[in-house]
Amino acid sequence: MEGYKLALLKRAMGLLGPGDRLAVVSFSYNARRVIRLTRMSEDGKASAKSAVESLHADGCTNILKGLVEAAKVFDGRRYRNAVASVILLSDGQDNYNVNGGWGASNSKNYSVLVPPSFKRSGDRRLPVHTFGFGTDHDAAAMHAIAEETGGTFSFIENQAVVQDAFAQCIGGLLSVTVQEARIAIACPHAAVRVRSVNSGRYDSVVDGGGRAASVDVGELYADEERRFLVFVDVPAAGAGEDATELIKVSCTYRDTASRQTMVVDGEDAVVQRPVEVSTSTEPSMEVEWERFRVEATEDIAAAREAAERGAYAAAKAILDRRQEALARSARRLAGDARCAALVSELRELSARVANRREYEQTGRACMLAGMSSHAQQRATSVQLFSPASALSSGAVPFGYSTPAMQSMVESSRKARESGSGGN
Repeated sequence: MEGYKLALLKRAMGLLGPGDRLAVVSFSYNARRVIRLTRMSEDGKASAKSAVESLHADGCTNILKGLVEAAKVFDGRRYRNAVASVILLSDGQDNYNVNGGWGASNSKNYSVLVPPSFKRSGDRRLPVHTFGFGTDHDAAAMHAIAEETGGTFSFIENQAVVQDAFAQCIGGLLSVTVQEARIAIACPHAAVRVRSVNSGRYDSVVDGGGRAASVDVGELYADEERRFLVFVDVPAAGAGEDATELIKVSCTYRDTASRQTMVVDGEDAVVQRPVEVSTSTEPSMEVEWERFRVEATEDIAAAREAAERGAYAAAKAILDRRQEALARSARRLAGDARCAALVSELRELSARVANRREYEQTGRACMLAGMSSHAQQRATSVQLFSPASALSSGAVPFGYSTPAMQSMVESSRKARESGSGGN
């Protein structure tokens, strides 16, 4: 990365506290550990900033070497923090391992960039949160790395606010309160069956011929929530049956502070079976909203596929249709702010798939960052130059940012505007 961006990264280190540890790995044609895992005391921050100042760009990008060296940092730890992750920053394309780079095949199998120890496996998670800078980075590679590891992908076109984007990510990582969260679903009624679970990027399984299901959620930041759609097949009501118990839900997780395993039982889902059904019964607005969000996410993915084929008009049409449908839904939901924000996001994405130039410069990265955010229901960043952009101010797309994230971003902005930023 250029010196300008490295200077901003140095300022962002001021966001870390003495209880945090940081190692810096640089990579170009090779990779080296610039600073070992160091506590961010005042002396530690000074060492880290000095290490960043020693870095310079040389035009080569070997992401695999960088992540392999990062894996060595984690494998060699003598003390293991309860929460650990990698933040990968790049403004270039890997020209060694993918895309027919030097010594590589023409394969675009981006999974080759992820060391085995970083890949998600059961409860073992070491997420890599990726940040792509400018218009020259490989958004598909950065998104794939985040997907493989359970991290998020953020796109930063407006490099002047990289510190704020970094702050949002750090604010989340420093507020992890739940780990190894797992939702269990059971059908107490003999004839009720779970048909499917729409869980986005989270692994879900339907067991026992539909009698049970589960979702592996993993880590949660403070004040985060996750919503999943569960589709069930319900039998006709039996004679004299005035209510049918659909599902029982429970959640197990490990409390980050106490390291204790906790079990929480949810409310049972029950459907009333009246003899006569009222036609004026309103559907659950929360369920309706989640359905709208999932459908919009699916359309963003479909539009991206169309744009990758060069069908930019078709991609734009997909997003415009969903935008119009959501606008109607927003009115039905009494002006729900989440719908309005999602409409704004779709409008912005539609403009960025209008033609090849727009899509290749920023559209692909914007769409992948949005897909990453919606699939995990977690805030990522899209920082753009356009002051009129609905996405230019930060979190994508609307309500995933937590109070801890917002507080850290606000602190970053104040420091940036005052010219301090940890210098």
